[in-house]
Order: sequence, then structure tokens, then C-alpha cells
Amino acid sequence: MNKESRVFQVEGQLVDIEQDSIYPARLTLNKGRIERISKLHNASGPYLLPGLVDAHVHVESSMLPPAEFARMAVVQGTIASVSDPHEIANVLGEEGVLYMLEQARLSPFKFCFGAPSCVPATVFENAGAVLDAEAVARLLALDDIGYLAEVMNFPGVLAADPDLLAKIEAAKKAGKPVDGHAPGLRGAEAARYAAAGISTDHECVSIEEALDKLQAGMHILIREGSAAKNFEALWPLLKSHPERVMLCSDDKHPNDLVLGHINQLMGRAIAKGVPLPNVLRAACINPVHHYRLPLGQLRPGDAADLIAVEDLKDFKVLNTWIDGREVARQGKCLIPAHKAPCPNRFAARNLQPKALQVIRKGKRLLCIKVQDGQLVTGREWVELQGTSDAGPKSSRPSPESQNQAALVNPEPERDLLKLVVLNRYREAPPAIAFVKGFGLKRGALASTVAHDSHNIIAAGCSDEAICQSINALVESGGGISVADENKESSVLPLPIAGLMSDLDGWTVAERYEELDARVKALGSSLSAPFMSLSFLALLVIPSLKLSDLGLFDGDLFRFCDMFDDGAGE
Repeated sequence: MNKESRVFQVEGQLVDIEQDSIYPARLTLNKGRIERISKLHNASGPYLLPGLVDAHVHVESSMLPPAEFARMAVVQGTIASVSDPHEIANVLGEEGVLYMLEQARLSPFKFCFGAPSCVPATVFENAGAVLDAEAVARLLALDDIGYLAEVMNFPGVLAADPDLLAKIEAAKKAGKPVDGHAPGLRGAEAARYAAAGISTDHECVSIEEALDKLQAGMHILIREGSAAKNFEALWPLLKSHPERVMLCSDDKHPNDLVLGHINQLMGRAIAKGVPLPNVLRAACINPVHHYRLPLGQLRPGDAADLIAVEDLKDFKVLNTWIDGREVARQGKCLIPAHKAPCPNRFAARNLQPKALQVIRKGKRLLCIKVQDGQLVTGREWVELQGTSDAGPKSSRPSPESQNQAALVNPEPERDLLKLVVLNRYREAPPAIAFVKGFGLKRGALASTVAHDSHNIIAAGCSDEAICQSINALVESGGGISVADENKESSVLPLPIAGLMSDLDGWTVAERYEELDARVKALGSSLSAPFMSLSFLALLVIPSLKLSDLGLFDGDLFRFCDMFDDGAGE
């Protein structure tokens, strides 16, 4: 994108983060840079800050391609992101990463994309592609790739997996930082993980865990997205370790992006009593230094990357400039939209309810327990009602009722739903488990956004509703859907890799909001049911998850049985 060539001036209260001062100033902008900063004796107007950075986000989770994500983000004062494209890489491989780079070039927004390190995330699932060490090294050699993206296979690092260590070594040779992902890792293991060359972590859910990783030399990213919400637990780090903390969303659905982005977290931090310079360092400065981002920092000679906000309490954004070009004004985006092409990979076929039958093999059922606002899940043993024993001959039930007694079905009245993951890259039988915590009373929901391999994932109150929701996605080639046995399915198609829409962001946000409301009308108590569903296949986050190959124990890092005879855990 061309930098703004005309000379113009911006006046307001300049917030000098390095000097911890605020003073009236006039900025002269010329050819996309700050030519001069003149102190004024008297000036009113908005507060001028450096542009904001999301220090870790998967753009695909906005359900928008990069240029459209940027159009929504700049309205909230975000001018750059550190973006891991491993979602689309799991579907399309290197081709998907190059697609994101190409779409990013259509926008003035300053994307810093990483080379995905774990595609697939584990060997316990089937994805649409594999990125080996050679492919990762090729990507790291590109100028558009700024870092090695989150190393999710932390057990592989601790076990010195040769392929994984080769990827980390390639990043070191390229002089590019390595992002981490190590939920729950503490003490000596966290230190070993960091010693491999990994410099950040965005998975901390407690201060104690974060302090262990800080002690190991890592930077901590405080995450607050549509599903994972860790700000309340970690915000004190902004006071205690201001030089080592950044802010990120990780995953942000479009309806949430309409309401705010990093600016929301800044307002919450100020309300907690965090000093303004600390907040601004986390949002504007630390990511720029760590990832060597080409962003201006409100100094003469810098790129003219700045925002004007109404106050330093709520950080309502009035204007956004990137390279001297005004890209947002008074809540409206000034960047033109681009129609994105729609590459995809989709081979799944319609399912029939019979394919989802589960034969009872024990007295108790091991269930995944969803925790609202968290990616980690719990586990719960559920006593199965009734019996699979046919009983005495004289009272033996009919073959039909006997067959039904041998099956395990959803029990919405006990908040017990069936969970299904179906390989979308080739025909294969579905993997099935059970989940609690959705609160759904009827119907089902399904999605081809299923981290990180992005097979089809669905949860529901009956086999018929689950099949209805899955088959709606088969027909559309990907998306999210809601089904009720008595109604037709509602679908938001995501034709770009089954992850992103080719519509404008505000339309996607509106349609997503409609489907979200419908799921909640069916009984779900989760704040973001689709986002929570999408992470139930992410095996690298404890404790229980479901891949297309079966129920997986994220603590022991192996598959596990769904049934036991009553003596279980």
C-alpha cells in the first residue's frame, strides 16, 4: 500500500510513553512519517497514542480473511497483529500460509505472520496438510514471516523431538523469535521448555503459572478472546512486570470485534489501577520490540502510526492512522473492501443417525466438562442409568428395547450431550464422545472451525439433530450451523478453507450473532458456544478432548477409554 504523500498536521494531547508525560502537541506528517513534533502552549482535543498491537491472534478465528479483519480492527485502534496462520495451514498447508500473506498485502494494516510450527498439532489426529521442518524453514526465509509460531507440542520439546527442534533451530538461524504454548507447564519443565529457545507464552491461567514462566525468561501474553478469558487472573502482571507483558486476543469472533479489541483491555486495566505507562507498554511498545515490528512510536522520523482517543479511561478510538493514512474515523473504516478468493479442502459426506450409535460398555461414562471462558476442560465420570443386562427370561424385553438399552444416548436433562468429530479431508467413521457444560436442551450445533485440524465438530441432544447440523455443513462446504429437529438448519457458510467468509466483516458479525442467539435459545448457557465447541478438538490443551481418531487425555497425552466398570478415577 502506498504511504500517505501529502503533508498535514494533527493536534492533540500527545502521550509520551517513554518520558511518562502528556503535553499539547502538533504533529506534522509527511510522506507517511512524523516529520516534526511541536510542543504547544495550549491545545485541546483528543489524546494521541501509538497504534495498538494484538500480540497473538489467529486471524482465521475472526471468520474473516486478513484484509477484512484489518478493516474491523482499525476502527478499534489496532494497527498491527502478530498472527499465527496455523488454522488455514492445517487445511491447506503452505498454500494456505501464502494465501494469508497475499491477502494481507491488500491492506495498510501491519500484519506480522509466523511460520506454523505444529501442523498438525499432534500425531493423534488427521489434518488437511503437514508442514515438516523443511517447509517451515522455507517459510521462515520469507521477509513476510516474522517468527516461528506457537510451539504447541510442548511434550515434543521436552522429549527433544528432532523434527520440532529442527524447526526451532531454523528460527534461530533466521534470527526470528519463537512463540510458545505450554498450558499448565510449571517449574523445571517450564524452564526446560524456555531453554529450547521459546520466548513467549499466552496459555497461563494463573499468576503462579505465569511467574514460573517469567522466572524461566519468557514473556507473558495476557489473553482475553471470545473463548479464553484470562485477564482477570493475570492483570496484576501489568503492575509487577510491565516490561515483560503484552496483550492479545488469540481468537476473536467478529461480533466481539465490533465491540472492541485491545482498547477494551486497556480500559479494564486502568479501572484496576494499573499505571497508564504500564498499560501502554503492553499494548503499544513491548510487542514492537519483541517482534521487531515496523511500527512508529510517536517520535520524529517514525512511521506515522497513531491513534486519537477520546480519553485515557475507556480509550474510545476517534481516528486511526497507518503510515500517515487515515484508515478509520469516528467508528467508520476508511479502507476499501476486497473480494477474497475461496480456496478450500472438503471431502466429507452426509451422515445418517445410525453412524452415531454408541454401544454401552461399562457402568460409567467419562465425559468432557466444558468450562465457560476457558480452553482447558475438566473431566467427569457419569453413572449410566438403567442396565445393559437383559434380566431373567420371563421378563426379558423385546429385541428392539433390548437394543436401545445397550446404547448410550444424550440426556439433555442431565446436561449430557453427544460430541462428534468427523474427518472432513477423507471419508472416515466419526469419532464420538460425550460432553457436559453446554446446557443445550434440544437441537445441535456444528462447525468446521475445530482447532486445530478443522475437521467437522458437532454437539447435540439427539443423533438426528447432530446429523442435521453436520449435513448442513457438508452441503455448504464448511461453516457453522444450528439445527433443531423441528426446524431447518441455519448456516453461516465459510467458503475460505471452511474457516472464513468472503462477506464483509459487519455482515458476518450480524449473521454470527443470529446463530449464537439461536444456540442460546435452545438452552446453551455458554457465553460463546461456537467458540467453546471449536476448542473441544484441540488436543494440546488439557484435560480431555476429542479428535477424529478418538477421546484423548491431554494430561497423559494419549487416547483413553470412554467407559469403565465403576472402579474408574
